[in-house]
Amino acid sequence: MSTDNIGLQAEEVARIKRLCKESGQLYILNENEPQGEEFAHFIFAGTHKGKEVVFDSVLYTLRLHHMSVLYESAEDKACEKYPEYNRIDLEEEDDLNKHLSEAKLEEIELFKAEIMDELEETEEIKVQEYVNLDPDFDYGIALEACLNVEEITPQTIARFVKAFTNNTLELDKTLYSFKHEEE
Repeated sequence: MSTDNIGLQAEEVARIKRLCKESGQLYILNENEPQGEEFAHFIFAGTHKGKEVVFDSVLYTLRLHHMSVLYESAEDKACEKYPEYNRIDLEEEDDLNKHLSEAKLEEIELFKAEIMDELEETEEIKVQEYVNLDPDFDYGIALEACLNVEEITPQTIARFVKAFTNNTLELDKTLYSFKHEEE
């Protein structure tokens, strides 16, 4: 763990603890990151390998994670079928549009939607609850977790933080598949 990572320094841990205490919560929302009904970005103080640290966290619903895995699988299949479609270029939409016609992009998007429908129908994609930690993060320890809940509420976050910090968090190892409604 890097010593120049402010989220690993005692002063920052104390500051986060103070902010949590002032808010009356076990965590504070990370206002610099997006929030939603099925995900939340938040910060809390806890212990990692015997040392107090700040956890820069994101918590998702299992349903949202399932949708993400479905989409990634469809992207992989689109890259296989359409070699000119390179997911790396997606970050630079202008570059992608230069390489592919609008008709080709529509064809690829339709293909991806069909793949997602097929994967969903066959329940080929299954997901389970998890917690991933990344100690090589720029602020504290990155924590990504996914729980089988309908939505991420303040109560859900508080229960998660309490269980995580008390080492009582029990993850459901059951594999789940979801049917997603079209928006």
